[in-house]
Formats: sequence, C-alpha cells, structure tokens
Amino acid sequence: MTTRTLQILLALLEGPLHGYGIKQQVEARTDGRVRLGSGTLYEAVHRLVEQGSIEEVPAPPDEPSSGGPPRRFYALTPGGRRALAEEIRRLDSLVTYARDRDLLADG
Repeated sequence: MTTRTLQILLALLEGPLHGYGIKQQVEARTDGRVRLGSGTLYEAVHRLVEQGSIEEVPAPPDEPSSGGPPRRFYALTPGGRRALAEEIRRLDSLVTYARDRDLLADG
C-alpha cells in the first residue's frame, strides 16, 4: 500500500469526508510532511472507489453549502477497513523488527 493510500484511508477512519477534507486531515495529522495535490488525491480516490476500499456517500445533513457544485463525500467500506488494518499490522511488524535490532535508537 502506498503512503498516499494509507493516509487517505486513515483520514476516513473518523467518518466521511470530501476530497478537500481528506487533504486537510492528512496534512494536519502529518504536520505537513504528506501533501496531496488535487490531481494526486482525486486519482487515488477514484482508484480506491474502483477497488471497493471507499465509497461515495451522501453529504452529512449539517454540511454547509460550498456555493458551488455539491461536494462528494467518501467513507471507508468494510473491505477498506480490513485492508487498512492489514497494512497497519504489516507496518507494526516492521517497527517491531527495527526495535528488536535497536535500529531506532538515536545516534
């Protein structure tokens, strides 16, 4: 799983978001280390929808109008949640391996 895909799925863990909301959540959570350009974001979102990891859902009832076309909201599917959990387990095993070999120690 790419970093971009992982970050998008993590952003949707808290609930449905529109594309710009995903971008903001990722950048805030990573302190700006991961930035998603519009083209990159929407290409990834489209691919995740096609794979069945996320799906388009109705906007929350309290969502204010943006003044333009309605925003598209996305949510994790059960399959997306499973893929995310699997990737987190994989990353956890890598971190455990690195810790066991003292690779994360300073200096």
